[in-house]
Amino acid sequence: MSSSNRMGDIEITDPQAMRALAHPVRLAILDRLNRNGPATATELAPEVGATPSVTSWHLRHLATFGLVRDSEPGPDRRQRRWEAVARGFRFAASQDPADEEGRSAARELSRQMFLRYADVPARWAAEVEPGLDPEWSAPAGLAYTRVTVSADELASIQDEMERVLAPYANRDAADRPEGSRGVRLMRYVLPEGAGEQDAGRTGQPS
Repeated sequence: MSSSNRMGDIEITDPQAMRALAHPVRLAILDRLNRNGPATATELAPEVGATPSVTSWHLRHLATFGLVRDSEPGPDRRQRRWEAVARGFRFAASQDPADEEGRSAARELSRQMFLRYADVPARWAAEVEPGLDPEWSAPAGLAYTRVTVSADELASIQDEMERVLAPYANRDAADRPEGSRGVRLMRYVLPEGAGEQDAGRTGQPS
């Protein structure tokens, strides 16, 4: 595993695979499998907003690009169970100026992911946070920090954050301390446009 992929995510470089994943139902399927483990198309269907037959078709399409695979059979061995091939995925726009297809595919997948997760913080604040014990609500919430860095420094920041997170993301369930629960750490890394003025102070919105 390279230092740039400390989480062991599957790395998507094929533009066709990016376009395959840039679909609301397929993103929902992969999210559900990553969070809750193997499932059948019938189990996934009500959670991803599709019928079992349509969900099954999307699963087979994802499998074509190596994003999901068959899992161990469940109690009903007649039903096909699926699992994600990795705990997460990552992709990046092509650095080749001539590869417009790759950049376009990455842009569309980014757009679909932003749409899917845009309302997660608001729903968490309205539905989850009011019921949390103080020990969980205290370290939770949102932080906004603006920094002025080079592209290489930004990559180093990303890598250092993953270095800290990787041991927690990769450990086995048996190694988690008692009382552990799932936590979503949502990282939005949004470089500003070249013409935007520097606000002059780190940590202040421009």
